[in-house]
Amino acid sequence: MKGLFGSFSKDMGIDLGTANTVVFVHGKGIVLQEPSVVAIDQMNGEIIAVGQEAKQMVGRTPGNIRAVRPLKDGVIADFDTTQAMLKYFIRKATANMRFIHPLVVVGVPSGVTGVEERAVRDAAIQAGAREALVIEEPMAAAIGAGLPVNEPTGNMIVDVGGGTCEVAIISLDGIVTARSVRVAGDEMDEAIVNHIKRTYNMMIGERTAEEVKMTIGSAYPPDHEETMDVRGRDLVTGLPKTLKVSSTEIQRALSDTVNSIVDAIKATLEKSPPELAADIMDRGIVMTGGGSLLRNFDKLVSSETGMPVHGADEPLLTVVRGTGLVLDDPHHLEALRRRNRR
Repeated sequence: MKGLFGSFSKDMGIDLGTANTVVFVHGKGIVLQEPSVVAIDQMNGEIIAVGQEAKQMVGRTPGNIRAVRPLKDGVIADFDTTQAMLKYFIRKATANMRFIHPLVVVGVPSGVTGVEERAVRDAAIQAGAREALVIEEPMAAAIGAGLPVNEPTGNMIVDVGGGTCEVAIISLDGIVTARSVRVAGDEMDEAIVNHIKRTYNMMIGERTAEEVKMTIGSAYPPDHEETMDVRGRDLVTGLPKTLKVSSTEIQRALSDTVNSIVDAIKATLEKSPPELAADIMDRGIVMTGGGSLLRNFDKLVSSETGMPVHGADEPLLTVVRGTGLVLDDPHHLEALRRRNRR
């Protein structure tokens, strides 16, 4: 009977990110990848849209509708909205199995407090899970990237998400040393917004800043100059305005944020036991997460640390793949249950 229930349970792994939520369903793979955004009618508190549909509304809603991101810096900022968003994603992922309550493994930043961890578990349980386990994002990312985390060798992972950057050295199924900094993709977007505002007296939105970052942004001085037209609102006249920005100025605008992440990587390496540091020197650093897609980020990290740096395949999906592999592996699942009981 238990086996029958297990086959219908559709256990799932969730990468509950500040920018995007990705859901893996056991036996199906990745079934959902949507922005972590909720649109709310402020008149009655009703949720109008979740995910991609809600993201389209950011900066474009009438006064009574507010598009919010319920997670801030990788943790729950608005419990009720996060719970509603999780419930929506869980139901969407198990559309034809309404009465099945899955085991849910949720990725959280390594720096979360016990209270924040409980909030994530409670939100998953109230959203319909029969059991909720949390896993540190760097551990999930390392498993998802195919690193041999259960061996007595040093594995270094850098997961640059939307709200946090997770840096960890992993060996024998545990995090030896880690650093979680609340500086990541969102701060890069904010740096671009502030640069355009200070330099050109023009206001642009988050989505425009993200587009600039993805199109011409770079962590390292670019090999050749590129330009891009940016539209926004002139702060002097209040009228719409278009201007041209260059890849060099965007790289300079991003430098402080990017250097904060590099400093976190160096600080983690400094705390590494010598034997594991030697392993990392041989194997290199693995970078995952959407923020790692910033052009030449690997080149900058390599030049600053003197170590080889590799990008994971499909870095946006590494954490959720790791949660899926944990569900598939009784050894990983039991180790996770033990860590959650502490």
